[in-house]
Amino acid sequence: MEEEEGDTGDPEFIKRQEQKRSELDEQLREYIAEWRSVRIKEAQELKRLKEKQAKRKVARADEEKAAAERKKAEEERRIKEMEEKKIRDAEEKKQRLIEAEKKRQAMMAALKEQHKNKTLNFVVKKKALAASLSDAELERTKTKEQLEEEKKISLSIRIKPLQLDGLSEEKLREKAIELWDVIVKLETEKYDLEERQKRQEYDLKELKERQRQQLRHKALKKGLDPEALTGPHPPKIQLASKYERRVDTRSFDDKQKLFQGGFDMVALEMMEKIWNEKLQEFMERPRRRLPKWCGERPGKKPGDPETPEGEEEAAKIDDDVDDIIKDTQAADNIEDEDLEEEEVEIDEIEEESEEDEDEEEEEEEEEEEE
Repeated sequence: MEEEEGDTGDPEFIKRQEQKRSELDEQLREYIAEWRSVRIKEAQELKRLKEKQAKRKVARADEEKAAAERKKAEEERRIKEMEEKKIRDAEEKKQRLIEAEKKRQAMMAALKEQHKNKTLNFVVKKKALAASLSDAELERTKTKEQLEEEKKISLSIRIKPLQLDGLSEEKLREKAIELWDVIVKLETEKYDLEERQKRQEYDLKELKERQRQQLRHKALKKGLDPEALTGPHPPKIQLASKYERRVDTRSFDDKQKLFQGGFDMVALEMMEKIWNEKLQEFMERPRRRLPKWCGERPGKKPGDPETPEGEEEAAKIDDDVDDIIKDTQAADNIEDEDLEEEEVEIDEIEEESEEDEDEEEEEEEEEEEE
């Protein structure tokens, strides 16, 4: 603490601190002055740019106004030229009709004169025939030389020759500006027409897609394929199978109902009918009874009561029916196998029984002889 108080009381230290503070203040003043000068320059530049922007806005407004006036004047001139052209075309058409009528009257007069003279070697000239033809027929009957001549005439009218002889520099500059304006006008009209064509193509494509979606929904509502109504032709009605080889004599209603569904129920009824017929045939089949073995039925144990004839057959029939009902799917195969096994067993048992009977008869004969 004493050292710190001694330091603070040192005049050299205080002088150094004041010098540092004065240097820092000087630096801050310089920085603030520089910052103020930069801000003044930025404000002046911003003001200059705003004034320039305002001037450009005014100039652009003047240019747009002049362009609108030029466009309006150009549109009025174009409309006026179109009207004048329509009037000229109407006058030319009227003049052609008048000339054609004069030629027709002249030809009719020549024909009347010919009939009066009663000459048979009259030949109608090609020009007289051409007068009675339509414009399209006349265009088709023109020769190549005539077409070339008309092309040259039309090009000479459309493309005016440049007369640059004896023009001063100012006149040449004005002529170049005029030609440049014509080029700009034609290019502008071309661009407008191209954009209009693109827009029309896009609208047409959108309308076709909308129509296609509507036809898809309509086909789905009718239960058809989604693309059935979008093709160039209506969907075909399936009337018969393509695999049939014989002549189909059914009516249109029968064919249409055949492919409208419901065949699964008909097939189920047919299968049920066939099953009942097969079951009836099986129930009515002839049955063989096993012969007795030493006076008894095979499989009978000693001490069992005698089975009556009817009960034995009824029990056997019930067992067979139960087995058939349980094994409906493989009834035919099982039946064939069982029948073959039963026949083989019956044949073997019959052969054994016949041999036993023969042996018994021989023993009885021997006993009688003794």
